[in-house]
Amino acid sequence: MPGNKTLDKISSELIKQKKKISTAESCTGGLIAHYLTNISGSSNFFDRGIIAYSNIAKIDLLNVSKDLLEKHGAVSKEVAYAMADDIRKQSNVDIGLATTGIAGPTGGTVDKPVGLVYIAISTSEKTNVKKFKFSGNRLENKTSTLHAALNMLYEELKG
Repeated sequence: MPGNKTLDKISSELIKQKKKISTAESCTGGLIAHYLTNISGSSNFFDRGIIAYSNIAKIDLLNVSKDLLEKHGAVSKEVAYAMADDIRKQSNVDIGLATTGIAGPTGGTVDKPVGLVYIAISTSEKTNVKKFKFSGNRLENKTSTLHAALNMLYEELKG
């Protein structure tokens, strides 16, 4: 799990830069929001988190189009992009962070194996999506996604 130093750096940067963040999580099931809200004073930078695990939730809560889901699948850079962009816009914050992936041990295919994850960070200037392939069990894949997302967030904050 992330160390206090990593979380302290992220919270310090968010507060220093007067930025707010919201999360849209699928494969991590709220793990990122959980860790961000474990920081004392997180109400200064954390607005909300949505767990959109099913495709219906992605459509209903994050305005991901049915066509996008049918064309690319829930685990795709396009859907991660849409999730991050929408959570940022609907919550009117500076940063939207989204995760979508296949935690396992089931659900993988040849094209989209277990451990495939997309993480997106959206700001008003840009949305970046990164693809990851983790190789652990379900909890390890979720934890690896958490670490990767927090690292991406810190990199974004540091410019």
